[in-house]
Amino acid sequence: MWWVVAASVVVGLVAAYLVWTAGRVERLQGRAELAARALDAHLLRRAAAAAVLAERRFGVELYAAARIALDASPDEREAAENDLTRQLRTVQLDPADPDCAAVIAASRRLALSRQVHTDLVRDARSVRGRRMVRLLRMGRGREVPRYFDIDDPTVAVPADVPAG
Repeated sequence: MWWVVAASVVVGLVAAYLVWTAGRVERLQGRAELAARALDAHLLRRAAAAAVLAERRFGVELYAAARIALDASPDEREAAENDLTRQLRTVQLDPADPDCAAVIAASRRLALSRQVHTDLVRDARSVRGRRMVRLLRMGRGREVPRYFDIDDPTVAVPADVPAG
């Protein structure tokens, strides 16, 4: 009789572990998808702010890079965002100008959003890579999260100009 109780306890513990692991996989997958959406929103905000800045103060090259980043397909998005970052680094941004301040703030938020996204994708991929998760196909309902690899989007502010 005692072995039936012991076997029931073991089966219950294994089932609880598997349910907990499946829930963790789902939570991390969901958080990674939400972080990807937030990253996309920050990318769009930065590109829109850069387009406004280019229309008002800077030339055609920055505007073209911003428009390409806004209109890029998902496959071309990383390259377009890297081009926009390079263009933003070539211009002198004044934090006292509201348009420049919007681009600087959007770039900082984008850098933070990219870091959160990268951390969540790393965690989700790590959990999905575990043997038990792969064996029981716990992540089969969703795609494997992808990293978004772009240059550091933070725009440098000149040292002699106080940040506003």
